[in-house]
Amino acid sequence: MIKRIYEHKEGLVEGFSKKYAVKILVYYEYSDQIEVAIAREKELKKWKRQWKLDLIEKDNPQWLDLYPKILGS
Repeated sequence: MIKRIYEHKEGLVEGFSKKYAVKILVYYEYSDQIEVAIAREKELKKWKRQWKLDLIEKDNPQWLDLYPKILGS
């Protein structure tokens, strides 16, 4: 998970985060099963923007970068 986040933060992965220069991690979900994680990601992509904003702000109302927390810093 840490490697994947790093790659997105550094713009090493094609897609949304590279296109829009997204550098902070404000929300994440963890799953031990890749199939479950992929299904959840596809589900969230279909959500309306406001639903996604509400999901983020429920647990991270200040939109803090969660990457240092994951690293244990």
